[in-house]
Amino acid sequence: MAGFENSKKSDSDSKKIECLSDAVINLDQGDPTVFQEYWMKMKDTCTVVIQGWELMSYFSDTTNVCWFLEPELAKAIKALHNAIGNAATEERYIVVGTGSSQLCQAALFALSSLSEVKPVSVVAAAPYYSTYVEEASYVQSKLYKWEGDARTFDKNGPYIEMVTSPNNPDGTIREPVVNGSEGGKVIHDFAYYWPHYTPITRCQDQDLMLFTFSKITGHAGSRIGWALVKDIEVAKKMVQYLTINSIGVSKESQTRATTILNEITKTCRTKSESFFEYGSEKMKLRWERLREVVESGDIFTLPNYPQAFCNFFGKTISPSPGFAWLGCKEERDLGCFLKEKKVLTRGGDRCGSDKKHVRVSMLGRDDDFDVFLHRLATIEDLKCIDP
Repeated sequence: MAGFENSKKSDSDSKKIECLSDAVINLDQGDPTVFQEYWMKMKDTCTVVIQGWELMSYFSDTTNVCWFLEPELAKAIKALHNAIGNAATEERYIVVGTGSSQLCQAALFALSSLSEVKPVSVVAAAPYYSTYVEEASYVQSKLYKWEGDARTFDKNGPYIEMVTSPNNPDGTIREPVVNGSEGGKVIHDFAYYWPHYTPITRCQDQDLMLFTFSKITGHAGSRIGWALVKDIEVAKKMVQYLTINSIGVSKESQTRATTILNEITKTCRTKSESFFEYGSEKMKLRWERLREVVESGDIFTLPNYPQAFCNFFGKTISPSPGFAWLGCKEERDLGCFLKEKKVLTRGGDRCGSDKKHVRVSMLGRDDDFDVFLHRLATIEDLKCIDP
């Protein structure tokens, strides 16, 4: 019976792939729809109803540094971090933002405006999250300036280093790399430091840590992120930026995030329904399937990640990053080649690296991922693309 069911599933998958054979598959964007099936099974558990007269004021808690942060969301954030053990929340100021992108810009403003010397250099070790370049350059601020790869940065004066760990795009665990320059500040982006992506090996205790609702649960549309900040002056400056930029953050989004964060915290105690168990297995299976395709040929490369003991799961596990840093063994423009195959990816050159690498989202829908693997498996060589 099991074999018959697998056979039927295989036939169904083949038909889906055939139907989508001419479709453009967008694996450039990190739209985290991979966990949608889990939330569909939860049905009304996380449904939020808001009455017409509720949440009308700008203000949430005027005694708080972040005056637009809903108190229940602050409690939910602390409870989740405590359950996972991935970040310290004691003696921290929580600043909520419209996703971590807005918080990153708020942090750049805060740290640079508090510096005596301006503009402050902004760097990140390549390959880095490509949006950092845009965030540090778009408004052409006189407070800070994008200076490129942190590994080659050698200027005197204040700087801000962006450290993403696990890293986007290559999934590696990162630490600051700038040495020998005074006045350095670090923004730690821990968007993917959750047990369905990587082993939780320690409780992070950094000065400024960014997190995002979208990459934890997949609810990118709610646009919620938060920062855990040690220095009250930095927190105040971040809130000042957010106040001028958007006069706070949607209370409706905060309410939904509170409900869902409380739910996944509760499921941490029930293994059979645990969101993180589900997410870990889902990501693990995707990586196993991708590695099988890559290792079946002699064209593509993937990073190898060391196993580590995960304090949350209580066992040794392998990382399953949200993005694959796919490379080719020849000096070719891999992004252009995959585009010819109707697969959109993010070129390595946008991440401060080379064109023989691309960032591939592992967070999309099952159908898109299946078609991607099918197309990758049918590639025999890269000769049709110029070096």
